[in-house]
Amino acid sequence: MPEPSRALPQPTPETQHFWDGTREGELRLQRCDGCGSAYFPPRPFCASCGSRKVSMFKASGKGTLWSYVIHHRPVAGFTPPYAIAVVQLAEGPRMMSNIVECAQTPEALQLDMPLEVVFEKQNDSITLPLFRPAKG
Repeated sequence: MPEPSRALPQPTPETQHFWDGTREGELRLQRCDGCGSAYFPPRPFCASCGSRKVSMFKASGKGTLWSYVIHHRPVAGFTPPYAIAVVQLAEGPRMMSNIVECAQTPEALQLDMPLEVVFEKQNDSITLPLFRPAKG
């Protein structure tokens, strides 16, 4: 019997540009054309000033580990233990993700450690942005 897969997001018209970007290996954010604030998650208005004059841009994919919890219980699509993390992106916004390619221990997962995005294809529609310790 196949192992159950993880729950996947359902793109909406407001988030489709983000998922198109991850499928192409790009982390896309939005920026307010009025106040200049970059934000995540995607939405049709600025979270800071409410303006609907926003544009999309390709983010650097760099960030730091802002917070995390190590989950030890089995959940479909995950092998415990695994980190559920909040990543502070270099452009300012924070996003939740998972940390991969390192031990899932407090010793390995140091707050403020530099991270970089990696993309994991789930199906033809969804590619997830995950983060690993930055190389170099």
